[in-house]
Amino acid sequence: MEWDWWTVEFGDAHAGAVGVLVGGDEPGPAYFDVGSGSDVPSTTHWSAYDGQVGRPRAEVLRAVCACGWRGAGEYPLDWATVGDRPLYEAGVDMAGPLADWNAHLSLVRDKAVPLPEPLAALLVDITEQLTSTTADAPLAALRAVGMLERIAARVGREAAGALAEDGLSAEAVATGLGTTRSKALVLLLTAQDR
Repeated sequence: MEWDWWTVEFGDAHAGAVGVLVGGDEPGPAYFDVGSGSDVPSTTHWSAYDGQVGRPRAEVLRAVCACGWRGAGEYPLDWATVGDRPLYEAGVDMAGPLADWNAHLSLVRDKAVPLPEPLAALLVDITEQLTSTTADAPLAALRAVGMLERIAARVGREAAGALAEDGLSAEAVATGLGTTRSKALVLLLTAQDR
């Protein structure tokens, strides 16, 4: 899937996109015939499902998420309005799918463990400081980012180790972090190397 939406908070674990339905099902990738050769480009981007050159024609749009969630809202495409224009030029309204994905993120956020207020404020301050330093002294900002990455890696291993020692399941860690089970499992397994 090619993702249209992404947040810093959840990264690629909850990247979102507009999905399509054809005949009530999600179609496979749309292929592009570029002539002879063994490489046949394909995509799952919603705009490729235009019915041209044997590709499926999208009937309905809906929100999808990298975590596997699929939005319940379905937004029919009005092909009479779209006409012969490519979908990416047709001004298709994405407000419905985007709102559904944002509602999904709200639920994920509600289930995630809240950050203590002083820590949340400190993270905002660090972000602002790094942003302003990047404008004035990009090399210094890059050095600070490297330091933060090393601190985060060390503290992350310690925190994941404590969770593993407490016997917290990968599912519980995933919910608490707002990530996928597989990413949570990697965090817990990485902690064993500390």
